[in-house]
Amino acid sequence: MERQDITFENPDFAREVFGPGNAHLETVAGITGVRVESRGNELSVSGDDPVMVGLVCRYFAQIYDLVRGGHQLFDRDIEQSLRIMLRDPSTPLKKYYQEALFTVSPRKTVCPKTVTQREYLHAMRELDLTLGIGPAGTGKTYLAVAVGVSLFLQKKVKRLVLTRPAVEAGEKLGFLPGDLVEKVNPYLRPLYDALNDMLDYAKVQEMIAAGAIEIAPLAFMRGRTLNNAFVILDEAQNTSPEQMKMFLTRLGYGSRAVVTGDVTQIDLPAHVGSGLVQAVEVLQDVQGVAMIHFTEADVIRHPLVGRIVRAYDRHRQAGLAREGKA
Repeated sequence: MERQDITFENPDFAREVFGPGNAHLETVAGITGVRVESRGNELSVSGDDPVMVGLVCRYFAQIYDLVRGGHQLFDRDIEQSLRIMLRDPSTPLKKYYQEALFTVSPRKTVCPKTVTQREYLHAMRELDLTLGIGPAGTGKTYLAVAVGVSLFLQKKVKRLVLTRPAVEAGEKLGFLPGDLVEKVNPYLRPLYDALNDMLDYAKVQEMIAAGAIEIAPLAFMRGRTLNNAFVILDEAQNTSPEQMKMFLTRLGYGSRAVVTGDVTQIDLPAHVGSGLVQAVEVLQDVQGVAMIHFTEADVIRHPLVGRIVRAYDRHRQAGLAREGKA
């Protein structure tokens, strides 16, 4: 049995590291299999694997440095940062978080919480087409809007175009009041929410009125050429192959596009294939295209969301296995 002890100088910072009711310690113990106990501002780590015990000690030492340096520690940071170190034990977390800070606007700075999010941000800022594929809660749409707003404020693009297919997820558009745009607006709510989180509400409305921000259903993209724009296609799993090809061929000079979607949540009729699924296959080796695949480990909403995603994925895999046997 290997055991290592750590003493933290500041009891207040130590309590923040340990979490309310030692919740952070329990999270780390559950993931790594080691025993983690606290007494005052002291931490004891023990287990049968000396390598893992040493890694957990280094992890908590780095987390303490982050807190001491003013980093606001959220519950989700514990699991996410620990998984970063488990993938690469040599990762300096403080440097990782400082370098990863991304200033969107004067009122908003974002920091990728996972390695995949970091790769996603880099791809969107460097390449003309990025596909972000994965489950709900991984930040696909939010980070795409963040990059778009940042590029617009830097005058690297002249407008933001945000779109998604008008496909119902168990509801009928015909039952909603208003014209097509008013019917689709509820489906575009996540895009509005992200914009309002990064810019003043009045600024968003001003940009929409001036045409600097356009939020519209995918059907409105047909026949257009989008120059000097940052274009986001959200919920792309619900595009048909024809719609996806139409969207991708709208790009003009000075434009970039981000396509986001979750191939496990396709709401299309059974006889219609998904344009996102086909695009992943067709664009696999095309130069200038990045494909970033998120997993449940990248979910940054309530921890329960990650468990729900895993449960549904297991259920889907079991169903596919049963169909295969049949």
